[in-house]
This record gives sequence, C-alpha cells and structure tokens, in this order.
Amino acid sequence: MTAAQRPFKVLGIQQVAIGGTDKNRMKKLWVDMLGLEQTGTFQSERENVDEDILSMGRGAMKVEVDIMQPLDLDKKPAVHTTPLNHIGLWIDNLPLAVEWLTAQGVRFAPGGIRAGAAGYDICFLHPKSNDEFPIAGEGVLIELVQAPADVIAALG
Repeated sequence: MTAAQRPFKVLGIQQVAIGGTDKNRMKKLWVDMLGLEQTGTFQSERENVDEDILSMGRGAMKVEVDIMQPLDLDKKPAVHTTPLNHIGLWIDNLPLAVEWLTAQGVRFAPGGIRAGAAGYDICFLHPKSNDEFPIAGEGVLIELVQAPADVIAALG
C-alpha cells in the first residue's frame, strides 16, 4: 500500500483520553501540577462518561488530554477500566477515511460518524477484530477526528 493509494492522511495526535474513577484526582496532576488548561466539559449518559477536556499547546499543535470518569461505575462503557482509554488522531477527510478503511476490513465501533465532545466529527476504530472485519486496534480504542481547516493547513 502506497500513500498515493490511501485517500486520506493521519495528520497528528488530536487527543489522549485517560480514564479513572475520580477525575478530580486526575485534575490535581494534569491541571494543578502539570499546568494544562481546562477548556471544556462533557457528559453523556449513553457513553457513561463525565469528562473534563484539558489542553496543551496552541492552534494546530494543540493536543487534548481528556480525563474521564464513569457516571455509573457499574454500567458500560466502563471508561475507567483501561486507564489509557483511547488515542485520537486528526484525519483530513473523515468520511472518505471511514469508507476506505471499512472496505479494507477495518472494524469500527458502533455509533458511526458523530459530533464528539470537542465539537469535531468523530468515530472509533474497534479495539478487537472479528471474522468480518479482521483489522482493529489490537486492544486499543482509536478515535478518528475530522481535522478543521487550520489543522489541515498546518499539518497537511
């Protein structure tokens, strides 16, 4: 597979998501000790998540660190059971990437392309493959994030 055959580009890391049972403990490290700035919050009963969105860097070089705790410890998804919950990658053309990757046998998590916590369109590569889709994250949940124009211009 050559880059010319792949109809999209991974531009860089958009986010790292960290799960735990107490986001205030995580905030003590990431905000109070390391100095990241909180730029937002997000809650979703469907996704069982209470999340603070932190950031470092500026412009196209800004990377989110999302610290997440479950709304209910006994429900799924269990955002806290894998401390490194997922990694997010900037994609220059998300719909085209999803179409092409699916055709190559990549397994996506349910939910399709949708608006994410930070307002960008997102979707997730499933951490586990199956017979129908033999390519997956090999244990890692991977979020594909539609890059905005300024990120595409800076990193593309």
